[in-house]
Amino acid sequence: MLALLAVLLTHIRANITQLRTEIRDNPDAGYSTETVVVTALLVALALAVIGDIIYNKVLNKANGISL
Repeated sequence: MLALLAVLLTHIRANITQLRTEIRDNPDAGYSTETVVVTALLVALALAVIGDIIYNKVLNKANGISL
């Protein structure tokens, strides 16, 4: 069990070292991902606002119908 933990710890350290090297060598690598996430959030917000506007218009129109 202790040997397994040692292997796991060594693997984690190697991954962290590799990630640090990649970040140091290419610091702008995550920019496109960040842009995609922000754009997706803005689109979701716009869709929510448009959906709310349409919902209110349909609801008002439905409430205005009299028999």
